[in-house]
Amino acid sequence: MSSPPTRPDPEKQARLLAELRRDQALRQQSYRERALRLLPHVCARCGREFAGKRLRELTVHHRDHDYHHNPPDGSNWELLCLYCHDHEHEKFRLKGFHQATAAPPQPPGTFQPFAGLDGLLKPQDAKGEPKPAASESAPD
Repeated sequence: MSSPPTRPDPEKQARLLAELRRDQALRQQSYRERALRLLPHVCARCGREFAGKRLRELTVHHRDHDYHHNPPDGSNWELLCLYCHDHEHEKFRLKGFHQATAAPPQPPGTFQPFAGLDGLLKPQDAKGEPKPAASESAPD
């Protein structure tokens, strides 16, 4: 037979409760908790809604990519799901990579594809001379 459950030490229970309350207060001061209070629980990219246990899949993205910049109004934050958040950071990383290896801009072209087209479209006589239009013919 099993022994009856023992009650925890009241002093230990008080310490544990104080620790839990301190952790909760710290969590509420974090920018993630503030963002979750300010913003709707929807991914700003794909539009999926999150609630309950799935709320942990919603992350806070800093628009300027500086996680130290946390204004109280949340203007630097957007809530993104894990997948969209990874994609956003990958785009940011690749953007810097491609800019570093981009070729220098080419000078504008000077080729004129339609130069002389009007001479090709006018009807020509047997000698290759352009025929005068009907309005350009001599008066009767």
